Amino acid sequence: MDILAQYGTILIITAAVFGFLMAIGIGANDVANAMGTSVGSKALTVKQAIIIAMIFEFAGAYLAGGEVTDTIRKGVIETSLFAHQPDVLVFGMMSSLLAAGTWLLLASFMGWPVSTTHSIIGAIIGFACVSVGTEAVDWGSVKGIVGSWVITPVISGLFAYVIFISAQRLIFDTEKPLFNAKRFVPVYMFLTTMVIALVTIKKGLKHVGLHLSNVEAWVWSAGVSALVMVGGYLYIQRKFANRKEEHGFNGVEGIFSVLMVITACAMAFAHGSNDVANAIGPLSAVVSTIEHAGEISSKASIAWWILPLGGFGIVVGLATMGHKVMATVGTGITELTPSRGFAAQLATACTVVLASGTGLPISTTQTLVGAVLGVGFARGIAALNLSVVRNIVASWVVTLPAGALLAVVFYYAMQAVFGG
Repeated sequence: MDILAQYGTILIITAAVFGFLMAIGIGANDVANAMGTSVGSKALTVKQAIIIAMIFEFAGAYLAGGEVTDTIRKGVIETSLFAHQPDVLVFGMMSSLLAAGTWLLLASFMGWPVSTTHSIIGAIIGFACVSVGTEAVDWGSVKGIVGSWVITPVISGLFAYVIFISAQRLIFDTEKPLFNAKRFVPVYMFLTTMVIALVTIKKGLKHVGLHLSNVEAWVWSAGVSALVMVGGYLYIQRKFANRKEEHGFNGVEGIFSVLMVITACAMAFAHGSNDVANAIGPLSAVVSTIEHAGEISSKASIAWWILPLGGFGIVVGLATMGHKVMATVGTGITELTPSRGFAAQLATACTVVLASGTGLPISTTQTLVGAVLGVGFARGIAALNLSVVRNIVASWVVTLPAGALLAVVFYYAMQAVFGG
């Protein structure tokens, strides 16, 4: 307790630096593989993807990032066991941030698409086991989270499979694919906009004091989506007015490239709303505990500066180191075209938004890979680069223990520095 009073400001500043480092790791790794489908399908350039991610990742983190934060902060470990030693919780959360951030930066440098959620949860479990014991870990909550790592790739894979097959049946396998693309792509625009509009209205606008009922949220979402659909229809009709039906699908894929911009925005917003919690969850626990003089609150408000810090860190990570992981995911698993990339992105966005709304911290990496695999399966197993898939899965397996071991090392180092 004396340590928190004596070094409170220093600890908050240090934790903020570690949280920012973790957010940079998220931007370099998770955001890069989230935008990789857009870049890999050549619907967006790397520069365009970075600009889109900067805007929508930050918006998702700031407007809708608070829900999952509570699960990361309280759900993984039983914080009441630290009531008589709050300094241990503070050091543990700080070491977890530093451990997960270090691993993510290393993985990003190597071009490995790993799970930021695995990293931080593994780190929190590691410090909890060596500081208080295995009883500090809420294993029931962990089982649910681990279960989501298996379930969400399957869900996103099914979503992607259905979306891609629908595009095949409605557009590509018809006598007039370009004509049908002009008809049906605006409908896909409507569905995509609904996903992002619902989570923005239901969650994001609560932060600015606007509370709408379910019916009102659906009505507003449908209205915004209808406007986007009409605008998209007019834009596509105008841009592709003089394009003739041809034997190839260049014109159709060109229309899907327009759609990929919208799905990229939805994906970035959905990712920001879910994965910013991996950086700011532990940070909010540290700040709350120190500001309340060692009292560990069951429900603490997030300090005003924490969400912007996380959002800004994600943007910095993507801009500086994001291109390596983007290349791995965008071109390594399977050959992507705008239509295939769209199916994977929309499926991932739907799954991430669904999880974020329920407060379940899922792995965006695994969700996206599941979606890309779903698209690949729709084309046949030969369309998948199984060696790349095996390497990605192997990096997932290593991530959790790596986060745990690093957290233990940093935890003991932090106690030595501050005399805990």
